[in-house]
Amino acid sequence: MLTAIHTSRKLEKLIKKWVIPQTHNIENAPLGKWNATVFFVDRKKCWLITNAKTQYHVILPDIKAADIADIDRIFKRAFYTQLQYDSISISLDNVNRLLEDVHLYPTDNDRSTTAYQNQRLLDLDYWKYEYQSLEYMPIRDLTNRINKTPINLTSKKRFSGYTDALTEMKRFLDTNAMVK
Repeated sequence: MLTAIHTSRKLEKLIKKWVIPQTHNIENAPLGKWNATVFFVDRKKCWLITNAKTQYHVILPDIKAADIADIDRIFKRAFYTQLQYDSISISLDNVNRLLEDVHLYPTDNDRSTTAYQNQRLLDLDYWKYEYQSLEYMPIRDLTNRINKTPINLTSKKRFSGYTDALTEMKRFLDTNAMVK
């Protein structure tokens, strides 16, 4: 099993040689697929990676071309660090088991996840002007705020259907007995 990260078209243009063409159905890791897009802060590339099941976000700041060869380790470390910051106690071994083998694929046109990402990018644009520079942006704190934003993962428009990505990720990890 592997972890599929589907890139946006904008990100795919920047990292063409690392994107694997999807020729068959891929068997996803326990967390399912992820979607990644790129945004810029001070002309530095940052990635916003979102889990399709829980809408949990991870930000990878200042990704350079040389880093893409090691994106597997960078993403796992950022995910683990974000979980720790969000007070979700999990071991690095469990994170490695959840994310197994990370591969980059072209877009899958997941409109729902893309909509969540676009809304979060608007939030990040606001914070870019507030903090002025990437070195002053508290990335983990901003990602935590993003993950606490109310979302509705159900098709019903009732208030009881609202939750947040942080709660959904905790629920998923608890039901799969991954939390310490």
